[in-house]
Amino acid sequence: MIILTTFIFSISAYFLGALNGAILLCKFKGWPDPRLHGSKNPGATNILRIHHAQAASLVLLFDLLKGTFPVYLAYFVGIPPIGIGLIGIATCLGHIFPPYFDFKGGKAVATGLGTLLPLGMDMTGLVVITWLLTVAISGYASLAAIITALAAPVFVHYIKPEFTLPVLMLSCLIILRHISNIRRLLTGKEKKIVNWKQ
Repeated sequence: MIILTTFIFSISAYFLGALNGAILLCKFKGWPDPRLHGSKNPGATNILRIHHAQAASLVLLFDLLKGTFPVYLAYFVGIPPIGIGLIGIATCLGHIFPPYFDFKGGKAVATGLGTLLPLGMDMTGLVVITWLLTVAISGYASLAAIITALAAPVFVHYIKPEFTLPVLMLSCLIILRHISNIRRLLTGKEKKIVNWKQ
C-alpha cells in the first residue's frame, strides 16, 4: 500500500512541479518566453533580470509552494522518508522537464527549497541564510544554489538524519543542473545577479 501511495504521489508531484511559475506568468502578462531571454532559465532569478522584483517574487513563491505542498501532504499521510524524498525529487523533475512546455524547464532551486520547508524552520533558516550569504559575498545566484545544495545534506544530517539520503539525492540533481554554470564560474563568464560596483 505504501509503495502504491508513494507512486501515485510521485506521479502527481511530477505534473504539479511541471507548472512553471516563470513561464505561466510571462504567458499571462504577454511577456516574451523567459527561456529565450536573459539566462534563458525559466526561474525567479532570470525573471528578476529581465523584468522586476515583484514578478520575481511571485515566481519564487509559486515555485516554493509547489515544492512544499506534495512533500508536506506525503509527510502528513505517513509516507516514510525515502518515499517523501522520491516525491520531492519527482516534483523537481517536473520543474526541470515539464511536459506542458516541451520538457524545457528550470533548474529547480526554488522548488527544491520548497521540498525542504516541511523539514522545519531550523532547516529552512539554515538553507536560506546559506543562499543569502553566498549571494551577498559573491553576487552569483548560481554559486549560491550550488553551495546551498552541498550544505543541505550536512544540515539535515544533524537536524533530521532520517532524511539525509533523500536530501542528498535532491542536492545531486540540483548540482547536475548547474554544470553549465560551474563551467562559466570557472572561466569567469558567469553573470552576477548582484553587482556591488553599480
